[in-house]
Amino acid sequence: MLDQVLPTVRLKDLWIADRNFCTLGFLFGITARKGRFIIRHHANMPLQTIGRRRLIGQSETGKVYEQKARFMDPETGRLKTIRCVTVKLHVATRDGEQELRILTNLSIKAATALKVANLYRKRWSVETMFQEMTENLTCEIRTLGYPRAAVFAFCLALMAWNGMSVIHAALRNVHSEETVEDNLSGYYLALEISQVYHGMMIAIPPAEWEVFQNLTTLQLATLLKQLARKVSLKKLQKNTRGPKRRQPKRKYSGNGQHVATAKLLARRNE
Repeated sequence: MLDQVLPTVRLKDLWIADRNFCTLGFLFGITARKGRFIIRHHANMPLQTIGRRRLIGQSETGKVYEQKARFMDPETGRLKTIRCVTVKLHVATRDGEQELRILTNLSIKAATALKVANLYRKRWSVETMFQEMTENLTCEIRTLGYPRAAVFAFCLALMAWNGMSVIHAALRNVHSEETVEDNLSGYYLALEISQVYHGMMIAIPPAEWEVFQNLTTLQLATLLKQLARKVSLKKLQKNTRGPKRRQPKRKYSGNGQHVATAKLLARRNE
């Protein structure tokens, strides 16, 4: 489906994606449309590194190296030289990988290797968004058997997420990014809105909401920041859990035989 995605690439767009998007056609397609990309290298995509990699610095997740690399367009035979940023991780991924190789056609002036590594790391916010949409905004309702109804419900959840993102932005601006990202519970925030909304619609007449229709973007942002200062984050705080307990190893009889519960019940009733 990448051929359907490419027409959406615009001049100076920056596309950040995982290794499933790392194909020769997609990378050359973005470049041809004068877009930019930060995409993790897929091991199956042929890539030739040039020279030794240089240690650039340290990020939050590991040591960052950089070197040049090039690959060939299979259709035209053209060679393309890009930057290859490698992050040697402090902690291996869940797949056991110790390094991440990130490809980009951004210039060093536009983004250093450390900036590239940091931008790619923030790509996980996309997965976090879908997780919160699923768990807190119920974007996947199992009883919706009709595809169009399911897509409609998903789009409604996506619109609700956009509204939640505005709330998050206002809170980050007032209470600091670290405080909001580390402590604010998306579940309690969604619960607060859903519980209070109906009563608020009854208590506040429709005419009181008309003032928001004529606000400029700057005026609305200023108002949201004023309201964010009155929010008590303690009421919306995440519940931190303790360390996971190790599960005891299961003991097996070793005789290789399995007795069904139904058989045991049948013997008891004989």
